[in-house]
Amino acid sequence: MNDSSRPLSQTPVLEMRGLTVASMKTPSVTVATGLNWTVHAGEFWVVGALQHSGKSDFLMTAGGIMSPADGEFKFLGEAMPIFEETRMAHRLKMGFVFDGGQLLGSLTIAENIALPLRYHSKMTVVEIESRVTELLTATDLTPWANNTPVNVARSWQQRAGLARALALSPEVLLLDSPLTGLDVRHTVWWLGFLGELSKGHRIVGTKALTLVATADGLRPWRGHANRVACLSGGKFLSLGDWSTVENSQESALQELLQH
Repeated sequence: MNDSSRPLSQTPVLEMRGLTVASMKTPSVTVATGLNWTVHAGEFWVVGALQHSGKSDFLMTAGGIMSPADGEFKFLGEAMPIFEETRMAHRLKMGFVFDGGQLLGSLTIAENIALPLRYHSKMTVVEIESRVTELLTATDLTPWANNTPVNVARSWQQRAGLARALALSPEVLLLDSPLTGLDVRHTVWWLGFLGELSKGHRIVGTKALTLVATADGLRPWRGHANRVACLSGGKFLSLGDWSTVENSQESALQELLQH
């Protein structure tokens, strides 16, 4: 859906105004300032940034995991970040896939995927097991279900992080560098699966998800993401569609297009 055809009354999924993003490791260091960005339902964004440009800090802020240093940020019309238990149901409308999966090493792959269901749903044990089986099947993780993360390759750990993020059928999915370190086979799978999610996949009840992924390079995302942004030199550039990207003279963007 393009901007001209979108109902004016539709509440943006993410809305940032004058945001300042700080570094998680060093809060006194600013990653980006004056950040203005609007994400609407059903959009599929890729945010490109060269290494060490702060894209993880940016996505952690967008995901409400860390607070912005300044500015206004809303998620589905409500102020972020959300830490209060009474507002948790709203917060859980967003799923987050960490770089590398960030799984708990003492739990199996299946147990890691079950965590949000155990803590944030009223499902019975049998219902949780059924949902986990469904998620394992959708992500081709069934052979590794009973393995702990240390015994599973990083590419499969990344998929387990995705399955866990989808467990509660969120409306929005943020992904921190999901293609990093993947070979061609896994890259093709991820791009195809994310494309299905953006259109509506049975694993989330066939509803179309709004997606935001960060990336070190933009080339793999052509034909998949329909919105592009760039984080460079402490500034966030919300570029829009690919035709705008190709006409941009931003040097960092041109470098991102080569990878």
